[in-house]
Amino acid sequence: MKQIRIGSRESRLAVIQSEMVIQAIHDCDPDMDTKLITMKTTGDKILDRTLDKIGGKGLFVKELDAALLDGRVDITVHSSKDLPMEIDPRLPLVAFSKRADPRDVLVLPEGKDKIDFTKPIGCSSLRRQLQLKSLFPEATVAPIRGNVLTRLQKLDSGEFSALVLAGAGLARLGLEHRISRYFSTEEILPAAGQAILAVQAREGVDTACLHTFADEESRDCLLAERAFVRTLDGGCSSPVAAFATLAGDTLTLKGMYVTAENDLYFETISGPRTQGENLGAALAEEMRRKYE
Repeated sequence: MKQIRIGSRESRLAVIQSEMVIQAIHDCDPDMDTKLITMKTTGDKILDRTLDKIGGKGLFVKELDAALLDGRVDITVHSSKDLPMEIDPRLPLVAFSKRADPRDVLVLPEGKDKIDFTKPIGCSSLRRQLQLKSLFPEATVAPIRGNVLTRLQKLDSGEFSALVLAGAGLARLGLEHRISRYFSTEEILPAAGQAILAVQAREGVDTACLHTFADEESRDCLLAERAFVRTLDGGCSSPVAAFATLAGDTLTLKGMYVTAENDLYFETISGPRTQGENLGAALAEEMRRKYE
């Protein structure tokens, strides 16, 4: 029997996302035997410091990459926004899911209907923190680490007045009822790749069983967004944001540039979807010239 081994972080959300990929594999090839192998990454273990202090987003994929390279797993599943910008050429990204709702959301403690500004909003992303300042100038923001369920526990225990999270993750966990409000992409521009799952494989692995999972629109948008961030050398510690949309064969990319003084600038670029990566790089270079 054919078998494919899927590597995943061990959090509940990561497992649910991997199960979405497994279901798509079975739908495409009912004879394929799938095996889920979970592991704790360095980013999951170190929770007392923000990611920019301990090495950035690569800490969420290091162990999974190692498992791919030494043959313990055949593919791995990631939230695209957690992927580092530089990918090992031996471990190509081979499929991207249809994009779920890309918006960030506000989550209040159980039973509350407004923010208590005497307590901080829990939010580790600099991208979110800077955009929140214009929405809630009276708020303080404090970093919060851990998986979604851990963060919700900290919120409900009274440590924070609210959380800002990706809506897609809460929806996948069946926790949409916790969402107090959605922020439009005009209010908070999403992270590159937000709400898109990425499948990574070891070079040479047959991934034909993923062809019904792979979404071309997501791929084109994601490549443009990642090119923008990569050109600005943005990573976990850099407050960069990029969000692409498609209308027919035209791709429109909106990017956020942050100066050394934390001033925010937003601009858009449009062009053929086949040129997404070039558009992303061009927008980043233009904004850097204008605002640096």
